[in-house]
Amino acid sequence: MTAPPRRPRSTGRVTLDDVARAADVSPITVSRALRGERAVDPALVARVREAADRLGYAPDPAARALASRRSTHVAVLIPMLSNALFVDLLEAVQATLRPAGYQTLIGVTHYDDVEEAQLLREQLLHRPAGLLVTGLERPEPTRRLIAQAGVPVVHLMELAEPGAGLHCVGLSQQAAGEAMTRHLLERGHRRIAFAAAQLDTRTRQRLAGWRQAMQQAGLHDPVLEWLNPAPSSLALGGVMFEQIIGQRPPVDAIFFCNDDLAQGALLAALRRGVRVPQDIAVAGFNDLTGSDQMVPPLTTVRTPRAEVGAQAAAMLLALMRGEPVARPSVDLGYELVVRGSS
Repeated sequence: MTAPPRRPRSTGRVTLDDVARAADVSPITVSRALRGERAVDPALVARVREAADRLGYAPDPAARALASRRSTHVAVLIPMLSNALFVDLLEAVQATLRPAGYQTLIGVTHYDDVEEAQLLREQLLHRPAGLLVTGLERPEPTRRLIAQAGVPVVHLMELAEPGAGLHCVGLSQQAAGEAMTRHLLERGHRRIAFAAAQLDTRTRQRLAGWRQAMQQAGLHDPVLEWLNPAPSSLALGGVMFEQIIGQRPPVDAIFFCNDDLAQGALLAALRRGVRVPQDIAVAGFNDLTGSDQMVPPLTTVRTPRAEVGAQAAAMLLALMRGEPVARPSVDLGYELVVRGSS
């Protein structure tokens, strides 16, 4: 008869040894089975998992890291969870890391430099195996903190300058902003407003792309820049639309920095009886859920956020394993999706 599991007097926590005794296997077999290693016989895996579930066993990542001198989690810093862009990215990161035995420790920065620095300090206390951080621009003390962390780091959604010595997976936000503006110019629009919220680094890069295209066309006018630091939302998009259509001389197109703003603008246009694109064209960015179902369907820039997450996680896995990375900077590009709103 199998002896009942013993619990440490200090915490009462079920240990890996307890599970091993209950399943009548060695502790190393328990460890391998719960990590999902393919070399373990499926019958043994089932037996170990049944014992772990019955005892209520939860792995202790800190103890595992101390025992193996190897952490099993990756810290991931993103700006928001309310934006579907980052949800898609996170799902792809987790789908890539979990089969390799790594867990994600997510931190949400809310586009705040101070909050990001504090999250980094807290997560580095757990000695992560690697870091995934969004973007490249941050204060020098935070950059030093990342550089001195002593773990592999991959940057998401942006591209570093050649020779910068950084690993990154993303796209040129400025080139994408310029491409959308050129599309609107090619459709015959001349007074094209750029409407933005949040005003984070990637939004400012899209603004730079709009400016470049408008300046090259000889049509740039600072009064066409509508910049609001408030969080991006459908409601704000509706408000900004109402403000912009009252401008004189009138604009004939609005390029919104994110699809939620553009979706809010299209809803406001419906309420006001403003015809899109006959009276005014509307374009967005990121091709978020629902953009293809708007009336009319929204013209936008499709960004490969799931692929960014998957490839960044794969690059980080290679770095954590000490394997060579052929391309430290991976440009996944973007797609101009032309629909009825332009």
